[in-house]
Amino acid sequence: MTTSVVLLVGVLAVPLLGAVAALLLRGRAGAVAATVAAALTVLLAAPMFVSRGVVKPSGRGAGLWHEVDWSWVPALELRLHLGVDGISYPLVVLTALLTLLCCGYLLWQRPERANQLAALLLVIEVGILGTFLAFNLVLFFLAFEVVLLPMAAVIAGWGGPARRAAALKFALYTLAGSVLLLVGVVAVVTRTGTADIARLTAEPGLLSHDAQLWIFGLFAVAFAVKSPLWPLHTWLPDAHTEAPTVGSVILAGVLLKMGTYGLIRVGVGVTPDGAAAFAPALGVLAVAAILIGSLVCLSQVEVKRLVAYSSVGHMGFVLLGIATLNEIGLQAALIGNIAHGLLTGLLFFLAGAIKDRAHTGLLADLGGLRERQPWLAGVLGFAALGSLGLPGLAGFWGEAFAVVAAVQRGGTLWIVLAVLAATGGALTAAYLLRLLRRVSHGPQAAALAGAPEARVPELVAWSPLVALALLLGVMPMLVLGMSADAVAALTRTVAP
Repeated sequence: MTTSVVLLVGVLAVPLLGAVAALLLRGRAGAVAATVAAALTVLLAAPMFVSRGVVKPSGRGAGLWHEVDWSWVPALELRLHLGVDGISYPLVVLTALLTLLCCGYLLWQRPERANQLAALLLVIEVGILGTFLAFNLVLFFLAFEVVLLPMAAVIAGWGGPARRAAALKFALYTLAGSVLLLVGVVAVVTRTGTADIARLTAEPGLLSHDAQLWIFGLFAVAFAVKSPLWPLHTWLPDAHTEAPTVGSVILAGVLLKMGTYGLIRVGVGVTPDGAAAFAPALGVLAVAAILIGSLVCLSQVEVKRLVAYSSVGHMGFVLLGIATLNEIGLQAALIGNIAHGLLTGLLFFLAGAIKDRAHTGLLADLGGLRERQPWLAGVLGFAALGSLGLPGLAGFWGEAFAVVAAVQRGGTLWIVLAVLAATGGALTAAYLLRLLRRVSHGPQAAALAGAPEARVPELVAWSPLVALALLLGVMPMLVLGMSADAVAALTRTVAP
């Protein structure tokens, strides 16, 4: 058995087996089994970079580090074709890490039916990892859909008072996007006779120019729902507000990245002519998301809802980077994805911790956190400063590079979009500083009187996110360096 088989198949099989074990063992033992499975998944994901070796041309000249390509259902052009490269690897590691932290958090938090919740998190992990590793369009679609019902179940089963409505809204929006994605996948396979993403990317001429235009339109809307791109974002605040803490962390940290990753790997890779044609419209909508998300955040009165709407703005920078279709823009999107996963995942951990202590998330009922809970206030300050793009922290690079990429693209439209995006960055700083002022400063609120300081299990869960946000802030090449060749290959024949 080769290293590629062990790593690629193992990283999917281990969490799946862990989910089964969690359901069979029940109670705390099930949560322990899920945490062990999540830890093993991290151990399988991490060595993919160390043991990498270019095994096959992928995209327009790039190479996969590891690959598994087995025949599955030949009549449907369905192959178990898995691969990893510099574009997908950081997202694979981020997914594995956040899932481990969430499962460990459940061990300490001990919610009702913790084993079932942990099992659902592992099934979601399988779907997300499968999406990032799939190099067959049909397999990509199947993995993309795996997360729908488990995430809806997490929201409906362990969420807040309006959890069922939020879960239904999430499911309906995601299902609508899935229908469009399926139509696009079927159209590509029937017109080209192949579902191999690597081949379709290497030979864009397999699809005619006109076909690429309307197929990219289907892909763009499907992935925009998941990203989420304004105005298809309205499911997100409700889902985040009602979801349990671990559900919000996974939802913001990695599930949203399925949309932006799909737009890069499938949208730009398979239908480059369509991407070039729709790029200005995508750029306009991305900047609209940045500005509208920031303005809405300035008026929010609840912590989780504010953080949820902040994702609309942050992902707008990612989508702006993709829309530029140049190397700097795609690199901005990739590091922006990772930074958002780390920092917004941390913010949702903190929002959950504050709500657990104060029994409210309303900003009007909070204040003075730093008076009695300096560690909790300090980590919140770090996460907020990172999210507003402070130089030296991970959040800076994605936003800065997206603006630079728009300027580099040139032309009146893109210069205007760059200026508006930079303005949105200033608004981001405004609402996050407002959050800190209302929660951390001033006299201590009655709701927080006697509330405990950050506990050791919480600090253990948050520490990797803090450390990685610092590390990527000072060494962005850890992500940019490994993805450079794959991004250069992907953009080689795109005509912006």
